[in-house]
Amino acid sequence: MTEASPVWKENSIAEMTVARLASFGAFLDAGTGNSADDILLHRDQQTGEVKAGDTVRVFLYHDPHHRMTASMRLPQIPVGGVGYVEVLLTTRFGAFVEAGTERGIFLPHTETIGTVKAGQKIWVRLYVDKTGRLAVSMHVDEAMRRLARPARGIKVGGKITGTIYNITPDGAFIITREKWIAFLHQQEMPPSLTMGQEVTARVTFLREDGRLNVSLRPQKEKALDADSARLLQYLKAHHGVMPFGDKSDPLAIKTAFGLSKAAFKRAAGHLLKEGQIVTGEDGHYRLPESNER
Repeated sequence: MTEASPVWKENSIAEMTVARLASFGAFLDAGTGNSADDILLHRDQQTGEVKAGDTVRVFLYHDPHHRMTASMRLPQIPVGGVGYVEVLLTTRFGAFVEAGTERGIFLPHTETIGTVKAGQKIWVRLYVDKTGRLAVSMHVDEAMRRLARPARGIKVGGKITGTIYNITPDGAFIITREKWIAFLHQQEMPPSLTMGQEVTARVTFLREDGRLNVSLRPQKEKALDADSARLLQYLKAHHGVMPFGDKSDPLAIKTAFGLSKAAFKRAAGHLLKEGQIVTGEDGHYRLPESNER
């Protein structure tokens, strides 16, 4: 009974033996007993000198002519590890990301969080799928928890910089340069926040487990001024009236102003106290008659 020949798969990592050398590269033994099946390791895809008989670790992929080809440029992310990578292109089945190999690594649609676009940088985990091929997933929570360190040397009010690695209905999770995990509550999230986006945030709470709660908004005094200015700008752009008041729907307020209802009410209350706005008979805010023009 003869031993079955190995089945080499594209987008996978393999250890192969150099069968022979040529002027343009080396041929790797495909294990079929037929030299015509041997796989080319072009000299441009070699990261060091190779000799006949060497065992080399390579990334296998199909060239433009659909021939199996090898490269010594392996993924920059270890299997099971995470990396911050760029999206190369998207398809109706998913996307491909740059991971240091000759070809992009596939991100299946089922492993995507939200939508991604070419040029976007995102966090991914490298894994081997059921077919033995390499793929990446945006579901990195467990891997990030293993990677993370408890926050040290930071106080409430301090600033952190990091990138978004997960967005949930409750809020967004950030991994900082120091490998700290920070949580941004949904009410603090701007509508434009995207996966992989780099943000600078203010620490609002230090948790016992070493994680942080953060806000993208400035401290209350500065935020109040900015929020008040936003309401005034809206009023001036809408002939001095707005279809919003204390009883308005929080989602409608969030959509119109990017503010939580609590922040909206604080800003409106401040403007009412200063006499810069008034409440109409319908309960909605408006500019005083003298300020409408």
